[in-house]
Amino acid sequence: MAEKNLYLTKIQLRAELERCLNCKSQPCMNACPVNCNPREFINFAKQGDMAQAVKTICRNNPMGQTCGLICHDKFCMKACTRRNIDFSVNIPKVQATILENYQQPRENYACISPNGKKVAVIGAGPAGIAATSVLAKTGSLVTLFEASEQIGGALNMIPPERLPHEVIERDWSFLANDRLISLRLNTRVQNPLELLDEYDGIIVATGEPNCINLNIPGEEFAIPYIEYLYNPQKYKTSGNVAIIGGGNVAADCAFTATTGGAKMVEMFVRRRLSDMRIYKNEYLELLKRQVNISSLTSPEKIIQKNGNLSLFVHKNYFDGEKWLPIPNTSIELPGYSLIVKAVGSRADLKVTNEKIIYAGDCKTGGSTIVEAIASGRAAAYSLNEILL
Repeated sequence: MAEKNLYLTKIQLRAELERCLNCKSQPCMNACPVNCNPREFINFAKQGDMAQAVKTICRNNPMGQTCGLICHDKFCMKACTRRNIDFSVNIPKVQATILENYQQPRENYACISPNGKKVAVIGAGPAGIAATSVLAKTGSLVTLFEASEQIGGALNMIPPERLPHEVIERDWSFLANDRLISLRLNTRVQNPLELLDEYDGIIVATGEPNCINLNIPGEEFAIPYIEYLYNPQKYKTSGNVAIIGGGNVAADCAFTATTGGAKMVEMFVRRRLSDMRIYKNEYLELLKRQVNISSLTSPEKIIQKNGNLSLFVHKNYFDGEKWLPIPNTSIELPGYSLIVKAVGSRADLKVTNEKIIYAGDCKTGGSTIVEAIASGRAAAYSLNEILL
């Protein structure tokens, strides 16, 4: 079940709605990659017309509730005029709360006539789901292929206290339609070109499934973050945990370790604290959970020692162009029961064909959920222009 603090109470929701200044210039909408219109749905909610508020939110975003729970504060909230007075309206949380309480099941596809095109979408993460939504609404028969046993893609690596999986499923349930959309779980597509015999066009939204290596001796003793976050119970420990990396995924690894009962969790970040690519609330949460962050620190090697793991690290400095090791700063840090590498990932090799369009992280690199949704929508519109 979702944690209570994921959503606003009725009193909190009303307070946030009233804080909106109803800006005519709509900076919040202009800052949103999918052009969601907070001014519009907030006004509907103020008037008590929650059905229209829901419709407005979902107009451009098929994963509105999921997005509302985890969306980055650098978009609508950063653009919110209210922040110049006190602090931004918590637009994402308002959005998630409205959908949690007022969204009714199933979109209405009854008025949509099939256009005669069959399209395959590979990958049921945010980009793939967004592309599927656009294609179905324009009348294409869509088959959504997903290699794993559940939808969500990389969203499934987010700790459940931040994003319960049932929220992803709930968003999908409002989109799913047996007449226009077919979902095939546990179906890996090795070569998109092979699908062109059956489908008129293909969108590939497979994310970045390959962890970047550390290229240090003893790396085989470190667990890739994808393996760790998909199987946290398998690696649950009450010992000390080292996380190598300083981004959103590394933060999720640290949260997972602390939730799992780790005695001490430490993150090793190659650059400065100010260079960490994480949300402000994530950084504050790391401090709250007493996660130690060692900045300007890089790993050198990992060895097994006395039944645990020792991590050898050195300090770094910036020469104006790149980060370099500081001589004679190598030290051994012993006593880790688990070391997780979370320094990034890369996509599979792409194929080239005018009827195959890439979307999401496999096209742009690591991105936020709302950017992935925008990419998926753009890919679907591009494919429609080719096919129709």
